[in-house]
Amino acid sequence: MLVPLTRKTFEELVPLVATGDQYKYYWGKFSDLLRRLLISIAGVVAVVILRSFLGQAFNIVIFLLGFSAGFYWLWGPVYLASQRNRLLRRYPYSGFWQGEVQDVFVTEELIGTEETVNQRGELVLVENRERCLNLEVGDETGFYTNLQVPLKREHRAIRPGDVAQMVVVSNRSDLSRISQVSDIYLSDYDLWVSDYPYLRRDSFVEVSRRLSEPTARMSTPERPHPRTSPRKKRSRKYT
Repeated sequence: MLVPLTRKTFEELVPLVATGDQYKYYWGKFSDLLRRLLISIAGVVAVVILRSFLGQAFNIVIFLLGFSAGFYWLWGPVYLASQRNRLLRRYPYSGFWQGEVQDVFVTEELIGTEETVNQRGELVLVENRERCLNLEVGDETGFYTNLQVPLKREHRAIRPGDVAQMVVVSNRSDLSRISQVSDIYLSDYDLWVSDYPYLRRDSFVEVSRRLSEPTARMSTPERPHPRTSPRKKRSRKYT
């Protein structure tokens, strides 16, 4: 099922300013906070140096620059999330998509490497790997996409055939070619599968409830088949 969304509804689902979940995503770990603090300190130092060249005639400008730089550690996540939202909001057309989980399996992905010294004093390269959930969803029209996210305990409930819902965006008014998709909502478990939480979740659940009613499905017009890359068969099963 693919139902076009009005621009107003889409902008409610993908806000211009970061939501709480999006802010939390970009707040990151302690190392991310420390990095932003260092940027704030460097920014304040740069503003102080700039003030010595400009003099008191630009005090208001200097104050605003210093205030912004000093609190970058706090407002930085808002800026980063808002920029990411803007990249999705640039597409003029959007739709509510509902299909099924086609396949689900776990892989171990390389997320980084680091050098360390073993007991014999030799320098060795250690690979950091993370277990990831690979979720493949599709529908009867042939549309197919996949999402890879870090594995969580609640993901173990997911099985092929589960109902999957998300927002899709396109540059075409008939949504015949999908350019990007949002995070995925599994209504059977009230479970979200996402790396970045694009959608305002309470609003999406309300849209899902409204559009998934039998009357809404009966009145939905047939949509052209979105073009997607051929689906690859997977032999590895999710356990």
